[in-house]
Amino acid sequence: MPRRRVDQPSVALVTDSTASLPEGAAERWGIGVVPLGVVVDGERYVEGVDLPPATLLAALTAGTKVTTSQPPPSAFAAAYERAAASGAREIVSIHLSGELSGTVRAAQLAAETSPVPVHVVDSRVVAMSLGFAVLDAARYSAGPVASAPATVDQAPGPVAAARAWWHARKDVEPRLPSGPEVAERGRTVAASTRVWFLVDSLDHLRRGGRLSMPAAALGIVLGLRPILTLHAGQIEVAEKVRTRRAARERLVALAVAEVARRPLARVAVHHLGQPETAAALAETLVLAAGERLAETAVCESSAVLAAHAGPGLLAIVVADA
Repeated sequence: MPRRRVDQPSVALVTDSTASLPEGAAERWGIGVVPLGVVVDGERYVEGVDLPPATLLAALTAGTKVTTSQPPPSAFAAAYERAAASGAREIVSIHLSGELSGTVRAAQLAAETSPVPVHVVDSRVVAMSLGFAVLDAARYSAGPVASAPATVDQAPGPVAAARAWWHARKDVEPRLPSGPEVAERGRTVAASTRVWFLVDSLDHLRRGGRLSMPAAALGIVLGLRPILTLHAGQIEVAEKVRTRRAARERLVALAVAEVARRPLARVAVHHLGQPETAAALAETLVLAAGERLAETAVCESSAVLAAHAGPGLLAIVVADA
């Protein structure tokens, strides 16, 4: 029986810059990342290209007007064309919640003219909740070996390693997953994640329409430190805490409790200009969660998320390992 060639490209992954992938992860897994736009005091930047986190943090701290813009369909069309030119037969395009941005709609419009089939997924999440889903989908699309549990910092060459393993098998006809299967994998992982975050002020989220006025009033009028979460793709208040310190402690406690409910978990800690604080939170999580925690990543928040959340952003994402 003729064996299927495993070196033939199959499913390519595309996401957007709000996934906040750890440095180098997109390159290692061949993931296309379409950047969103950020406008600071009238000057337009491209997220992840020409807007350093320090510049954004300084602007937000100074009260400078910062807005964001979704990518045009043409940006996704270009990403799909690049993937097809590289040999992909299908594309899975996974993006931040459609409740928070029109990005997924732009991807859907571009998919209509793609040279190969595109399966667009509204993850209903954001940040590394999205990032974990994209990375898992990429591993899954590479085949059984690459789909095995691995960290986001895995050494280069996971796809090649999977294919080499298949070539060594003389009695097995490999079957790489189809586009719909990869899309479902990403959708399932995204749905299984939990995220909690806190900010210095809820006014940025209120002004951007990402949080209702009654919810924002908890922090603006009552002086509370709400811990926020995502539910059904939208930002909601999870708990109300009096002080910043208590809010951080509660943030960690919620994450540790969530890790304990899973056989094995991965965690990502997001921050904006607070690497030491984020690293300390991650260390606390590792010590508290013990052997149930398989992986911890500390990631700078994407510029788009930071623009809407404002200074002081800290977030913890928990996903299955």
